[in-house]
Amino acid sequence: MKWIESVRKRTNKKTGRKTEKHSGKRSGRKSERKIGVKRIEREHQYTRFFRYLRRNGVSFAMIAIVLSLAAWTHIYELQAFTESLPTAIFTGGRNGTAAPEISAASAIVIDAADGSVLYEKNPQEKAYPASTTKIMTALLTIETLEELQSPVTQTVKVPNEAVGVEGSSIYLAQGEEVRVIDLLYGMMLRSGNDAATALAIIIAGSEDAFAERMNERAQELGCKNTNFINANGLYNENHYTTARDMAVISKEAMKNELFREIAAAQQYTAERDSDKYNYFYNKNKTVHQYEGGNGIKIGYTKASGRTLVASAKRDGRQLICVVMNAPDWFNDAYHLMDYCFENK
Repeated sequence: MKWIESVRKRTNKKTGRKTEKHSGKRSGRKSERKIGVKRIEREHQYTRFFRYLRRNGVSFAMIAIVLSLAAWTHIYELQAFTESLPTAIFTGGRNGTAAPEISAASAIVIDAADGSVLYEKNPQEKAYPASTTKIMTALLTIETLEELQSPVTQTVKVPNEAVGVEGSSIYLAQGEEVRVIDLLYGMMLRSGNDAATALAIIIAGSEDAFAERMNERAQELGCKNTNFINANGLYNENHYTTARDMAVISKEAMKNELFREIAAAQQYTAERDSDKYNYFYNKNKTVHQYEGGNGIKIGYTKASGRTLVASAKRDGRQLICVVMNAPDWFNDAYHLMDYCFENK
């Protein structure tokens, strides 16, 4: 820069034209030299960049893999989040009819003919079945007797362990002789915990052995998220199921003619001594209140909350509805079945 300025000063004393010409030539060459230098520098930069890529190709490949995995993880998390939402949100009826809002933490409605799901909300969420457990107890008892060709009208002696069981009861007495069919009705309609315990011991020798058979039967039905500890449904942290599994068990139970007959009964009179508790009124309001209602079982403990498996048949179509931990249990079931009968 100093050299160019000195030339300009000398030539300015003589003639402006010469100065302009002389300074133009000099500055042009300088500009060309600068452009050439910049071009070479850029080429060197590109060369260094590609050399860096060659040296660090593995690292860049790893970065690409990590970024791809991160993207897939984000997509998976978004999908998991969507699936974790109550699926009722995405369930609509004909003409875009929205599913009813319910109080239940989890619920499902299925068509009993083929098991197709008509509605669901958190169907795989862990829940405590309470006395809906007795659906499996009744099914297993009836199946065992049918397999052995043993009549349900036979009289059996009440095991000592079944006397005084807490909760709902048909007030079995020590040493009492009672018919199996009376125990079944007492368990399903009155929800007698003592009747359930008695049947478990009579069928399997002990309640623990019976619970093992309950779990085996549940596995056979494909219920992977169910575990039974007892025959009556009294709360135990390890005694659990899901709305989906309970629907599967209930569907299987409702295939049995005797079970359907018991579950649909509005009341029943047992053949026990006159001083015994003989009149069983079905606690499941579905069979009393709901149009077409024909089953199947209620359940409640303070720890488990209110649970209900309800069923109804209209125009030849049988539905099964399960609501778990449902403060407004019967209305939940009625609204869901109405919705499915009308829109599904």
